[in-house]
Amino acid sequence: MKIKLLSAISLVSLFILASVIPSLAEATKTPAVGDKAPLVEGKDQNDKVWKLSDEVGKKVVLLYFYPKDDTPGCTKEACGLRDRMGDLAQQNVKVIGVSFDSAESHRKFMAKYSLKFPLIADTDGKIADAYGVRKEAGKSMARRVSFLIGLDGTIKHVTDDRSADVHLTEMQEAITKLPKK
Repeated sequence: MKIKLLSAISLVSLFILASVIPSLAEATKTPAVGDKAPLVEGKDQNDKVWKLSDEVGKKVVLLYFYPKDDTPGCTKEACGLRDRMGDLAQQNVKVIGVSFDSAESHRKFMAKYSLKFPLIADTDGKIADAYGVRKEAGKSMARRVSFLIGLDGTIKHVTDDRSADVHLTEMQEAITKLPKK
């Protein structure tokens, strides 16, 4: 009797787990080209609330996730974007960086490399999870993934590659293909 009861409980547990797993997978799915961008919010390097919904419709947003402040690849990508800020501004593009680092870490990183775009402190990983870019479950680090979000709030291009150079090149090419307004 005890074995049958345990088997029934195990089956019920498996059924409940199976019904939850698809929703967990959907929550961590990386948005693709054509998808609506998840309208996330967080705090920037100055602990000021930042909302993607405040940007969409006004500017094209280059939302880029990176693993860690002041590491070689992340510094290369951030400085590459910094060096292109004039061109990006002319193309109506706003750059927003996101990592799990703290606001204080972001302030130091920005000061050290004269970065002129916001860095969002996603210390709890909610933004990374909304975009499905957490490096691995339970780890407080994002993969290097960039999203180009059009004025209509849809994803126009995604670059999911470890190389900062690939991100810089692909995003520049994607920006030049956007309709001019």
